[in-house]
Amino acid sequence: MTLRVFHKGAAIPWTPAVHALLAHLHEAGFNAAPRPLGIDEQEREVLSFMPGDVVWPDRFSLMEPARQLARVARLIRDFHDAVQEFVPPFDAQWQTLIPADGSDIIAHNDLAPWNLVVAGEARWAFIDWDTAGPGSRLWDVAYAIHGFIPLSVHPDWQSPDAADRLRVFVDAYGLAESERRRLVPVLGRRTRSMHDFLRGQAAQGAQPWARLWAEGHGDAWRNDAEYIEQREDQWMQALLAG
Repeated sequence: MTLRVFHKGAAIPWTPAVHALLAHLHEAGFNAAPRPLGIDEQEREVLSFMPGDVVWPDRFSLMEPARQLARVARLIRDFHDAVQEFVPPFDAQWQTLIPADGSDIIAHNDLAPWNLVVAGEARWAFIDWDTAGPGSRLWDVAYAIHGFIPLSVHPDWQSPDAADRLRVFVDAYGLAESERRRLVPVLGRRTRSMHDFLRGQAAQGAQPWARLWAEGHGDAWRNDAEYIEQREDQWMQALLAG
């Protein structure tokens, strides 16, 4: 078996809880995540290697066809269904960076194009499960929507058919009408939470977040949040249209 060895820095160390989560996912038949293979003699976690290319930014065009966007949404739904029955270890400790809106599942908390590995049509997988922890389906979905639609005001990434792509994603995931109504305000709130997190970490001088804040990532998240919040009626109309 091909292995990938990860050495976690002090900011986000590996935890046994994440290994338990990944083991459960494979036992449940969800294979779009690395398999935990233990810890080596240098206290580094060893995971199975997920072959392929990370989608963001150079291969993001792979997400443009509606069928590919729908595939991402279904993959996330498969993960959420697989994790539903997961019972964390009694002493589980999670490295959740941002308090989630709800706690009905153990969420990935970073489902985004920079964590999606694609190996042609054969295999797609999500990596970087370090910040998994208690969260909600809608919290995970809202974050994924921001990245995969994308819901961005930046001229290089703004999608002119964002509302249509949002509908494709939500239809493929399979949200009921009541969940769609609840999702819309979460879209902006989840995006803004990233700005607030980076601002707070920068104020404390915590790395690598302070560097990201200095590079303007906080402004980008805030601008996207404002863009999303100003168009809530548009998103709602798209999601509820017959």
